[in-house]
Amino acid sequence: MPRKTHPDREPGTRSRSSEVRTPRPKPKIDFTVDALDFKNVNLLRQFVTEQGRILPRKYTGLPAHYQRRLTLAIKRARQMLLMK
Repeated sequence: MPRKTHPDREPGTRSRSSEVRTPRPKPKIDFTVDALDFKNVNLLRQFVTEQGRILPRKYTGLPAHYQRRLTLAIKRARQMLLMK
């Protein structure tokens, strides 16, 4: 027979949190979309680790559309040997 984890609560009822979650803050993008180019190496290096890995959206805070363009620009810059 399974243990009762919450003896004070009635079985079959779920507890809903009364707290309302605050939304994640919107990132302040301080560059234009046109700046996401493979030739703009100084900007692209901000989104790459020291080992050369592209930072995920969780850390960059970019919208998905910008993150995809950023990834494409970094990969093009690597192919043109502008970045490692």
